[in-house]
Amino acid sequence: MGKTSKDKRDAYYRLAKEQGWRARSAFKLLQLDEEFDLFSHVTRVVDLCAAPGSWSQVLSRVLIKGEKFGRTAWQDREARFRQQMLNVLPSITSSDPPKPTEEGIYAPRQPERSTPGDVKIVSIDLQPMSPLPGVVTLRADITHPATVPLLLKALDPDYDPAARSSKQPASQPVDLVISDGAPDVTGLHDLDIYVQSQLLFAALNLALCVLKPGGKFVAKIFRGRNVDVLYAQLKIFFEKVFVAKPRSSRASSVEAFIVCINFRPPPGFRASLEDPLGVGSGLPEMAEERTRQLPVLADALMQNPGTAAWDVAPSKSLYDPGKDVVEVEAYDETNNLDGSEKDDIKWIAPFIACGDLSSFDSDASYQLPDGHVSLDPVQPPTAPPYKRAIELRKAVGGSYGKTAVKG
Repeated sequence: MGKTSKDKRDAYYRLAKEQGWRARSAFKLLQLDEEFDLFSHVTRVVDLCAAPGSWSQVLSRVLIKGEKFGRTAWQDREARFRQQMLNVLPSITSSDPPKPTEEGIYAPRQPERSTPGDVKIVSIDLQPMSPLPGVVTLRADITHPATVPLLLKALDPDYDPAARSSKQPASQPVDLVISDGAPDVTGLHDLDIYVQSQLLFAALNLALCVLKPGGKFVAKIFRGRNVDVLYAQLKIFFEKVFVAKPRSSRASSVEAFIVCINFRPPPGFRASLEDPLGVGSGLPEMAEERTRQLPVLADALMQNPGTAAWDVAPSKSLYDPGKDVVEVEAYDETNNLDGSEKDDIKWIAPFIACGDLSSFDSDASYQLPDGHVSLDPVQPPTAPPYKRAIELRKAVGGSYGKTAVKG
């Protein structure tokens, strides 16, 4: 978390440090869980692009320590209060007070568990990340084929990479795959959206290798003009696809989160990093086979207007392999050419706003209370990419160089 003027005015930036989160992005995952109940019946999770570890921290505190936040904590508190009024449970004594959670909501004290065998959390990132209780951290590239054996080994200690192929499905698949990764933005929106789409492509392909049927996938996206194509592609693998915008995400940002529920791969589909989405290097052969299967139009004689000359139109197929851009619609028309109804109906990905309306607005500036003390970040950057630049700047004496000494 930085210390710019916008960060200092951001309520979630201050709230994250007060509640012990490594980054303000932890509230995004908490608000997504409030809306879609992501953590229910989940014991095996993979966190991609995890550094600095705020989402892994949420997983550790919710799944391993059993803490509750937000609406879940409020509902639990109300149920506990009703039970106490009916004398079902003994009242809370002053010697064992409950701990406050998000936005001042209290949750009952839960017994902390060290690392239970039924919960497995694996975090992957190129950058180093400080350890978390119960979280296995891997420093690897999610776009490299060698990452899948490392991930399968972390999920299953009995996995033998030499005896199995990376194209085989995981013996113990996971319930949830999340990714909060994003490239270093340049300000050129088209370029940023393209790079983010490639990062999402790598995260999705890795998720398809380890997800179990019925699993969930959550990833950050940058909304652009062709984002409907992405929704239609994800609809092939998941029953439900939503686009969510947490309240803790700034409205001025183009980021959103794609939430895919109920993983159901097509029959015969096998995912691997060598063959992305089951296609890989075989795409040219598939396009050529598609061209051979399409009908070929016969030569036609065409007369030029106003002349007696005849031109022979060259033969061509209905598919143009030289075309660079193929427009794909996210829905089809309801009727066929012969007037009969199609089985496919018009489908548009739902856009859902997550987070309570009474919570803080990420784009608003709130007045600080009297006596407010700015806290240091919970987890300083382990190996920031700008570390080398800061060292070089210090070597030359600052931004403007060393001050010349006049004799």
